[in-house]
Amino acid sequence: MMFATAHPAFRRNAYAPAGRALERFLSNAALESRQPAPQYKQDETAFHLSLDVPGIARDQLSISIEGAVVRISSREGAPRQYRVAYELPQDIEPTLSEAKLENGVLTLKLTKKIPVSNAAEITIQ
Repeated sequence: MMFATAHPAFRRNAYAPAGRALERFLSNAALESRQPAPQYKQDETAFHLSLDVPGIARDQLSISIEGAVVRISSREGAPRQYRVAYELPQDIEPTLSEAKLENGVLTLKLTKKIPVSNAAEITIQ
């Protein structure tokens, strides 16, 4: 009893950071599980993704494409934090791709990059 009343701060401080880290991890996991999965379709020329991003304006979103990976994130100062990445089955042509934000729904048309063959024929001697 005397130990608990004499040094309560030492015991709390030792375990406080771990408790907050676990709480932060669980709240992030709960947030991610609440976000609905994107709607995904593809045709011969493009991939089509539809994502819900309510409360985020056009200038608060950042979309980057690197090969077959599409990264979508909210910028600094946005009212909500949003960060997700998708790896698609084929590389994307960023210059021909389009993004549209309307009523909290981000619609992406990601044009497929046409594979170029680097095969070279050699002569047999």
